[in-house]
Amino acid sequence: MHSKLDRRKKYTRMVLKESLMKLLKEKSISTVTVKEICTLADINRSTFYSHYMDQFDLLNQIEEEIIADMNETLTSYNYNQDDQTLQMTEKIVEYVAENSDVCTTLFSEHGDSGFKKRVMMVASDHTVKNWLSAYPIDSEISEYVSIFTISGSIHILENWLKNGMDKTPKEIAELINNLTNKGLSYLQ
Repeated sequence: MHSKLDRRKKYTRMVLKESLMKLLKEKSISTVTVKEICTLADINRSTFYSHYMDQFDLLNQIEEEIIADMNETLTSYNYNQDDQTLQMTEKIVEYVAENSDVCTTLFSEHGDSGFKKRVMMVASDHTVKNWLSAYPIDSEISEYVSIFTISGSIHILENWLKNGMDKTPKEIAELINNLTNKGLSYLQ
């Protein structure tokens, strides 16, 4: 009986998340209503409120799951070696590819603008600090280097998603790593 409830709960949450993602493709979170989510999910509002406080709470839960997955992926790698850094970057790109629908929506103008900043902080905490330790940089400019590297990487991922993932995750990971490690000089 307990597993039946767990399956029902998982199904309900999955349908609500999918419904919110569909709505966010068309409009911003501030204009989405709980009623719209429930209608699309074919779930009554009392069921929705037994799981989430409102549409913002639902969006936050989706974002938290992605951040937790990214943290788990990033903590499993040793970034001090170039090949490990490339493997870690490739894992993140593969994760984005596997979750392309959600990532495209969350990175869009209809998603939560704070989400992109949170992704940047996670990536910075795990990767840039290790890249910076490999390349001694004055602490006064390390924050600028970190922002430049992470925001550039996120924009590459956004563009890749918009282009229908026209390159493999490995190619995108190599591009990000090469630009991070060598800058534009790698193109020559």
